[in-house]
Amino acid sequence: MQRDMNLVRKILLALETSAHGHAPLGMEIEGYSEEQIGYHVHLLGQAKLLTVEVTTGWGSQSPKAIPTSITWEGHEFLDSARDETIWSKAMKKAGDVGGPLSLTVLKSVLDSLLKGQLGL
Repeated sequence: MQRDMNLVRKILLALETSAHGHAPLGMEIEGYSEEQIGYHVHLLGQAKLLTVEVTTGWGSQSPKAIPTSITWEGHEFLDSARDETIWSKAMKKAGDVGGPLSLTVLKSVLDSLLKGQLGL
C-alpha cells in the first residue's frame, strides 16, 4: 500500500476536532477503507505525528494502529498543512517534480509557502 499524504492530512484534521484531546473511536474518512486508515495511522505513529496503539494481529493483512492523540510534532505539521490553498499548492509542487514528497520535504514546502503568505 502506498502512503497517501492527503489521507495523512485528513486523519490529523479529523483527530484535531476531538474536544478532549483523545482520538475518537471508530474514525471513518469518506473514500478510504478501514485498512487504509489503520495503515496510515500506523505510519503516523512511526513518524511521531500521533501516539498510537498498534493493533496488528496474526490475521492482519497490513500493519495497523488506532490513534490515541496528536503529538506536538503532529500539531506542528498540521499548523503548516491546515490551509487548503497552501496544501493544494504544495501538492501541485509535488506533482511538478514527478511524484510524492517525503514528509520532511513536504513540511519544508508547506512552511515555505506559509512564510510567503505571511510575507516573511
